[in-house]
Amino acid sequence: MLRTQDVLLLLLLVGAADALYKQWIPDTNYENKTNWDKGAVPCGNDRVEFLAQRKVSVFVETVHAVQEMRLPVDGEFILNPGAGFYVISGKDPSCGAGVTAKFRDSESLQWYDPALWQAAATSDDLQSGNLLFSVHEESVPCRHDDVVFKVGTSFRVDTSSGEPTVPVRSVSLLGQKFDRDTDFSQHLNSRLGQLQFHGSSAVTVGNAGCQDPSGCDCGNSVNHQRICQTVTCASTGCHRPLRPVGHCCDVCGAIVTVHFADGFSLQTYRQRLRHLFLSMPQYTSIKLGMSKVFKSRHVLGIIPFGLTAEIQVVILDGDQGTLAESLARDIIRDASAHGSNLGITGAEFQASTGSGSSDDSASNAGTVVGIVFGVLIAISLVVVVALLIRKGVVKMPTLPSLPSLPSLPSLSINGRSGVGELGGTLDCGYDNPMFDKPSLMPEIPGLYGTQGNQSIAMTQTGVHFVNPVYDEYVTDFTV
Repeated sequence: MLRTQDVLLLLLLVGAADALYKQWIPDTNYENKTNWDKGAVPCGNDRVEFLAQRKVSVFVETVHAVQEMRLPVDGEFILNPGAGFYVISGKDPSCGAGVTAKFRDSESLQWYDPALWQAAATSDDLQSGNLLFSVHEESVPCRHDDVVFKVGTSFRVDTSSGEPTVPVRSVSLLGQKFDRDTDFSQHLNSRLGQLQFHGSSAVTVGNAGCQDPSGCDCGNSVNHQRICQTVTCASTGCHRPLRPVGHCCDVCGAIVTVHFADGFSLQTYRQRLRHLFLSMPQYTSIKLGMSKVFKSRHVLGIIPFGLTAEIQVVILDGDQGTLAESLARDIIRDASAHGSNLGITGAEFQASTGSGSSDDSASNAGTVVGIVFGVLIAISLVVVVALLIRKGVVKMPTLPSLPSLPSLPSLSINGRSGVGELGGTLDCGYDNPMFDKPSLMPEIPGLYGTQGNQSIAMTQTGVHFVNPVYDEYVTDFTV
């Protein structure tokens, strides 16, 4: 059962927006010192110079004195009420000797640079600086997010991408919110809109927000390569760096994978983890990002079969990952204790320290399944080949015949059957065709007269020779 404070937290978070607010960080404001090559806003003794061939829109908040100003061919100033410029006749003692201050080029600022955006769960969190950490793909506005450009600022952003459009839910700029594409298209075609947005892809608004409480696909995976081209990865010093889904770099920390069912709310769970854990003193330095990801399912752990949705919780501590591992274990324990009330069916983690709640078992199980599956495939192949051979579809190749060897002669003694006295087979040595096989005797006509083929006779008791020199009586010689 949930504690009372947990129940109150869930009730407070019911109805929280599923979409995030992504705010563009850079600006082209005159008062922003980072927009000037000298690192300071020009003063009364300075000469101001804008790049002649660059388009720029510059927001001016107050009054400024200059000695001289060179403007671009195409550009404009957006003046706050009471703002403007004037030239002083003498020297401003507080300004120094005077320099030529050049306005920085903002042409290269790209929409798909994750370092140029910041995210928050609500508009109030965005204003108060209560920001969220996300993987690189989700740091850039997703198709169901609300895009915000700060009030009282000017900007220029390159929206080029591999797709013809950049869909978002809404765009807020200069105090006006656009959530209908017809209205925003008119702004993009205006002179101000062309100075603010440029590139090969057009930003479109009116995209439906995420209607799934468990979260939605961000839609930025098609631009993953473009996003990662703007990211510089730092070296890692942990034992086993991790690469979260949607991130461009290896990181030190931990990744918790949460399996969910009906009734799970991504926004509620995000707020729960922030409330229960990130407010604890030992975890104040932790960066925690949460997103819904889709991973391939595998039959028997090998053959890809469809996709499965999971919640990925990325925990970074900027160290060896020991602190992130500690938080991951706390999250696992919380999911085990209260998962049934949150719509969580299971959770496991892996850490850059080499620890994990299911790494070894999963690896061993995968190995065993792989071996079993391989044996089954081998048996199936043998059965199929045997059936094809039997049906005549496949014929076995004829083996070349071996040269015949001469048969070894057998020995018979006394013309007997070759059965030993003990009932076994008697080794009779070899056959003598002169005695055992009289039919093999050569027939030479005239050598022995007409009876030559009868001069040797065999009986059951021996061999009889007939000598034609004597009489016709047979002399018996027993061998």
